[in-house]
Amino acid sequence: MYALVDVNNMYVSCERVFRPSLVGKPVVVLSNNDGACIARSNEAKDLGIEMAQPWFQVRHLERSAGLIALSANFELYGDMSSRMMALAAEFAPRQEIYSIDECFLDHDGVRDDLIGVGRLLRAKVLRWTGLPTSVGFGPTKTLAKLANHVAKTADRKPGSYPSGLARVCDLGRLNAGERDDILRRTQVAAVWGVGRRTSARLKEGGIHTVLDLVRADTASLRREFSVVLEKTVLELRGTRCLDVDDAPAPSQQIMCSRSFAEPVPELATLSEVVSQFASKVAEKLRLQQCDAGAVHVFVTTSPFRARDRQHSASVTLPLTRPTSDTRRLVQAALHALGSIHRPGFNYVKAGVMLLDLQPAGHAQGELPLFEAPVRIERERQTDARLMGALDALNRRFGKGAVAVASALEPAHPRHYESRRERMSPRYTTRLGEIPVAG
Repeated sequence: MYALVDVNNMYVSCERVFRPSLVGKPVVVLSNNDGACIARSNEAKDLGIEMAQPWFQVRHLERSAGLIALSANFELYGDMSSRMMALAAEFAPRQEIYSIDECFLDHDGVRDDLIGVGRLLRAKVLRWTGLPTSVGFGPTKTLAKLANHVAKTADRKPGSYPSGLARVCDLGRLNAGERDDILRRTQVAAVWGVGRRTSARLKEGGIHTVLDLVRADTASLRREFSVVLEKTVLELRGTRCLDVDDAPAPSQQIMCSRSFAEPVPELATLSEVVSQFASKVAEKLRLQQCDAGAVHVFVTTSPFRARDRQHSASVTLPLTRPTSDTRRLVQAALHALGSIHRPGFNYVKAGVMLLDLQPAGHAQGELPLFEAPVRIERERQTDARLMGALDALNRRFGKGAVAVASALEPAHPRHYESRRERMSPRYTTRLGEIPVAG
């Protein structure tokens, strides 16, 4: 049996942990540059605010409906997610972290009452982190995901499903009639992996509910849609096609990019930004225990600034020797930036991507025609120890405490940094922002 554990309104819930006054009020979290609503409390949803709706379209609700908007605080959300995932992992032999607010647990071989396990899990996560969760159990991952949807919806919208399924739902305990009733009440769009376009096409073919989908002919679905939808139907019928992956494959590429609050024409300022991006992806690369064989850098102007000259460029720079050393990756990124930057253009976005990822220390570099292999290996080990010390210091004293000079964050925000005028303190990761009890 699988479980899907999901934090209810993750971003909003993280804010409410440290600001209880937000509970019961309509709250939205805004994207970079405070441009769009990327998270909504239930009260905000009831006001009709859509996911990804531009902030300027709903800003009037601040006055008329008491809407509260906050800038995204991803450092806080990421740390709270790590705490929640560590607690959830205690309740099953295997865990797959699916997203920042969701994880699958594999309970095969566990003989405990799963409803009881789910309630204990919810209670512990709530008590230790303050985050409310929903837990869904099912014999397949797709059914576990569906059970979680039922648990969450039954809690938020009384009457949509039987009240006994709220917060913790185990579809495996229902008899055939009870399960069919749940599937009949659930729209096909709620199924994991069925997107908006697929849902619309299914409805055109007379498939409106999950029960309709389960009873559909799989061969026809495969012919009209894809083998992925066929597997989804098999999973809904109880046939496992997906397993919990507790050791997911490393990413094939790592990227950091951002749009600027104001245009940036100067190479010096762009160099500062690109250095920070390269430092961030280098840290992620080391966490993945990989080296990168190439660095890709891009810059672009905005097509919406009609009066500006337009220029978008990118370049991929292969590395002679794959590495995860921040210094070498920053150096390569700056070299790449210098080759594509053009004076007089107002750049509004830049990014750094690491490519050709491979396990650390397993890469084949250049032939050592002029350098002794022993010296190359000695330098590699020295670089690894240095980067290990850098990461350890940043974990202990906070991100950015130690960095290459070109990537040091200024004491005061730069004009190009994303607008985050409404961001709450980083309560759990910055010593100077820890909440103080009066």
